[in-house]
Parts: sequence; structure tokens; C-alpha cells
Amino acid sequence: MGTAIFISGVDTDSGKTYVTARFAAQMLSEGYDVITQKPVQTGCDDMAEDLVEHRRVMGCGLLPDDRDRLTCTYLFRKPASPALAASLEGRRIDPAEISRDTAELCRRHEVVLVEGAGGLMVPLSDDLLTIDYAAGQKLPMILVTTSKLGGINHALLSIEACKTHGVDLRLVVFNRMPSDDKVMADDSLAAIRAFAAKMYPAARVVDFTCQESLSGLGQELIPKE
Repeated sequence: MGTAIFISGVDTDSGKTYVTARFAAQMLSEGYDVITQKPVQTGCDDMAEDLVEHRRVMGCGLLPDDRDRLTCTYLFRKPASPALAASLEGRRIDPAEISRDTAELCRRHEVVLVEGAGGLMVPLSDDLLTIDYAAGQKLPMILVTTSKLGGINHALLSIEACKTHGVDLRLVVFNRMPSDDKVMADDSLAAIRAFAAKMYPAARVVDFTCQESLSGLGQELIPKE
């Protein structure tokens, strides 16, 4: 039975799709049988665009699991929060369906990287936030933060939210944008590292600049026997 890891971000534009894809590609290069899952995708008609990007970076086309819809349980047209997008189509997201698809992917693969929609506190329904789903499923978490202005606030609030909701935060990925001011980015990274060390002493904080930045992290998160 494989292991599922939840990947979320501090906001919608944190780069978690790119990080998820690069992490999957890196784990593939290290010999893992890995697949990505985008349980809820909004703003699409036919195929989850994030999954298409994952497969492009992973160097493969769409997989049988994608065509079976196991990797995207819910697809909505409106580019909005999952709860709103579902409501506009007269539908409701059932977390049990997402969980079943993740379990089936874990049966088929060694590692399942589950990319959330938006940030941690995005509602999946009127009474369920993304962070509550991840915590309830007891999925270890990778949090993608950014080097852009305001990134410290978003990152620290997200880490604190993980702690409050009982999330098993394993890894914080500092997504450093080349166009961002280096002095500010370095200061943001230092602040995030210091705060994460207090809240989650065992968690790693990685300065992500390229795929190789993630080298060896798969072995740390999911050791091969």
C-alpha cells in the first residue's frame, strides 16, 4: 500500500502546482513509483489543467489513472473556491469520494502526491475546509510558501493554522521567484525557518530554486527499504 502526501500552499499563486510536478519528477528519477492527484480542480471543462502540467513536467502523457478520473474526483467550470464552484453546478463535494480515490491510487502506486485547491483555508463545502480534510485524513503535509512581498505573513499564518488543526507538517518549500528582491527573499526565508523551527522542530524548510533542490527529500519523507 502506498503513501499519500498532501501538498498545499499559502495562497492560490504560491506555485504549488509547479512544486508538486517537480517533486514528482524528482521522485521518479530516484526510483519511486509516484503519481499526482488533484482531487478538486476548478476553472476547467474537460481535464484538470494542473494534472496536465504535472504530466508534462514528469515527462509523460496522461495516465490510465487520469482517464479513469481517479486523479481528479471533482472538476468544475467556474474558477472559484471548490465550495462555490460546486454550488453553481448544483453539486456538493463528498470528502469520502476523494478519500476512496486516494486509497485506490495508493493501492496502485508507491507514492501519491495530493495537490489541494488554493490555500489551506479554502472551503470544500459549507462545513469543511481544505485543512480540515487533510488533518482528518491524517495526511502528512508539504506547505509551499513564496518569496513575494507579504509572503512572511501568509507563511507564518499557514504554519500556525497547521499546528492549530493538528496537521502533520513535514516539509516547508520556500518557492523563491527569480524576479523577487533577493534581500527581502532571504529575510523572508530566515523568518519562516525560525518560526517553523518553533512550531515544527522536525520539519524541513527547503529553499526551492530548481528541481534538484528537492533531491533526497523523497527518501526522508518515505524511506525505501
